[in-house]
Amino acid sequence: MLAAAAAQGSAFPEWQPHLEIWVLIAGILGLGLYAARVIQPTVVAQGGAPISAAQKRWFVAGLALMWLASDWPIHDIAEERLYSVHMFQHLLYTTAIPPMFLLATPSWLGRLILGEGGVKRWFTRWARPVPAAITFNVVVAITHWGWMVNSSVRSGPVHYGVHIIVIGAALLAWTPVCGPFPEMRISPPGQMVHIFLLSIIPTIPAAFLVNAEGTLYSAYDRDPRLWGLSVTEDQQLAGAMMKVVNGFLLWGIILVIFIRWSRDEDRGQPEFRGRLVPSQPDGDTFPDPVSEPAADLGPAPETVKVPSETT
Repeated sequence: MLAAAAAQGSAFPEWQPHLEIWVLIAGILGLGLYAARVIQPTVVAQGGAPISAAQKRWFVAGLALMWLASDWPIHDIAEERLYSVHMFQHLLYTTAIPPMFLLATPSWLGRLILGEGGVKRWFTRWARPVPAAITFNVVVAITHWGWMVNSSVRSGPVHYGVHIIVIGAALLAWTPVCGPFPEMRISPPGQMVHIFLLSIIPTIPAAFLVNAEGTLYSAYDRDPRLWGLSVTEDQQLAGAMMKVVNGFLLWGIILVIFIRWSRDEDRGQPEFRGRLVPSQPDGDTFPDPVSEPAADLGPAPETVKVPSETT
């Protein structure tokens, strides 16, 4: 027992600094502070909306979650030990962090980032529902290809490049749902259908991983094993995580959108303050004798007296 505990302890990666992650997090934080303290006063003075408290909370939550997913120990375990942790990391990169940052971005800041040139034209073309959903699903399929997974694990630059592509595709996919540009957001029913389409392709590699018996990703077939998980168990756990956790998150978001849409629909119905009017069999309604004046039929006809016959 002591030997097994010692082996598991040695399998857990030791702490090591990731300066590139710290620089990235510090850079995003610095850009956020610059936007709030330097750009925002000018925008507000010109009549723009200030950054809301909710947007600030989304920014802090998204930044904290990105740091958690990218730094020790999640990054090290995902890169050196377990594919299931690698899967969990990618789930955060696709279903949690991108929508958080989009919800944290004011419209004026999003327009400032895109500018008015080719970047804006490219983004508005690819962030539409159909191209964004296709791009997202293609990226998900490619990043689960065996060669790609093994290459990203064995090469640090490839690993970071894959993360950039995954997050970029997720930002495109979530823009029609919660992006900072109102003109690019689709209706709530369309949002629910769009999110449902995002969940279709990931179920294919998830089912494949759950039912796999051999080693699919040779980069993770190495000792020491963490937490006593074999290669097969690690792969099956990754598939179950992709299917259950990803489905739970996406369907949870769909449920939230449906509840808010139903509530807004109820609020949009005007309160009835009139009186009920009976309907005729053909569907026309009778006029209200109080609120609707009678139709002008002209002067009343004169009464004609008929003389009675005398006997």
